[in-house]
Amino acid sequence: MTTYDTKRIYEDARPDDGYRVLVDRLWPRGISKDKAALDEWCREIAPSNELRQWFAHDPAKYDEFKVKYLQELANNPEAAAALARWRSYTRVTLLYGAKDTAHNQAVVLLEYLHLHESDNLRVIP
Repeated sequence: MTTYDTKRIYEDARPDDGYRVLVDRLWPRGISKDKAALDEWCREIAPSNELRQWFAHDPAKYDEFKVKYLQELANNPEAAAALARWRSYTRVTLLYGAKDTAHNQAVVLLEYLHLHESDNLRVIP
């Protein structure tokens, strides 16, 4: 069973993060590759540039962003491929650069993972 979690990339990497995946389309400002300690940069499943720019991390747009991003994920073969890859790990931490820990693409992606792997998924709040 895979355990999924989300975490800001600006937080220090920890051994209990497991497999660390950056799910931003753009590289986060001020983060070196060493500090990121990534196992994977999966920008192909991040929100499209158009959706990302429209959302602009505005919490008032979050509900609509969530619907649109879930639609993008449903139509993105890389999302299914990523899910299949990540199932082989005990723990996967989805990393993001946004300051808002409640209204970002990693939170939506966590919901997507839950919807598509509900019998084999344990989510850490």
